Amino acid sequence: MPRKIVVLPGDGIGPEIVEQAVRVLDAVNEQYKLDISTQTFAFGGASYDQSGEPLTEETLKACRDADAILLGSIGGPQYDKAPRDKRPERGLLRLRSELELFSNLRPAMLFSELADASSLKPELVAGLDIMILRELTGGIYFGGPRGIETRDGKQVGFNTMVYSEDEIRRIAKSGFEIAMQRDRRLCSVDKANVLEVSELWREVVIDTAQHYPEVELSHMYVDNAAMQLVREPKQFDVIVTSNLFGDILSDAAAMLTGSIGMLPSASLDINGKGMYEPVHGSAPDIAGTGKANPLATILSLSMLLRYTLNESVAADQIEAAVASVIANGVRCPDIASGSANEQIVNTVQMGDAVMTALQDT
Repeated sequence: MPRKIVVLPGDGIGPEIVEQAVRVLDAVNEQYKLDISTQTFAFGGASYDQSGEPLTEETLKACRDADAILLGSIGGPQYDKAPRDKRPERGLLRLRSELELFSNLRPAMLFSELADASSLKPELVAGLDIMILRELTGGIYFGGPRGIETRDGKQVGFNTMVYSEDEIRRIAKSGFEIAMQRDRRLCSVDKANVLEVSELWREVVIDTAQHYPEVELSHMYVDNAAMQLVREPKQFDVIVTSNLFGDILSDAAAMLTGSIGMLPSASLDINGKGMYEPVHGSAPDIAGTGKANPLATILSLSMLLRYTLNESVAADQIEAAVASVIANGVRCPDIASGSANEQIVNTVQMGDAVMTALQDT
């Protein structure tokens, strides 16, 4: 059966990095006869510039009809003064919500050659391999009431953190199932000592654990989890947590690997359909300079092939090609350590290096 992928280049460095990932997709599509077709649509700020909407109905329909979505990055300072409901981030939140992409997988893995680029001592991060599951369609980012209003003559901003039992159980189940495929250790992160919503979170996770007796379940308050990530990160295998906490912790974990420019992510629905994107943002300050690292987007493509299209052989080849490039000392500026053995390249040249490695793997 033909498979459809919607490509959303987005803003800032998004079009540059997505271009390199699409080159890789075209190569494996031809090599393995994957029968994949792509459609490209404006999204985020680029869509707002064209139509006044960060997510048009046409783009939303195409995403609904597609098997998977490959996203670059969105946003930029030029949109800070746009109406709140028209800003690029609102389009992304709506897309996640409309497609029910509730499970966000954010791996934090460290290539051994990049250990010196980490902000921690190499011995603390060597062999790091963490998977963070962030609940993506609930919590404070979506809860109501929300807004900014005048109270007693003063401006007041407010948001509401809300989780239902079903929402918690769904992401907890995903966490346990992924833990079963790894080291069978799951740490649930909450703030149950302060927040009632976290009390419910912990109760539901404990109840769900009854169905996964093989998995060792632990609990940690989010402030302690943040400290432990920089104190002893290898103690973790799989972390499952809420939208807000996961947003913060996954970015902290990303920097343990040396650069946020190396990390992919997946956002999945209950059937495995997903949107795949790099963890990093649109980096408008380096857009068009050739400094953007496309490897996170290329690795996001690998996750797309593995988790949604079930093309593990092609995914393995892409990951092997990236590992080969790193082992050979090819570096974009964000992962360069200053070693004389490194070859500093621009965005397109990194794509060229991956394409060459694909042919050799």
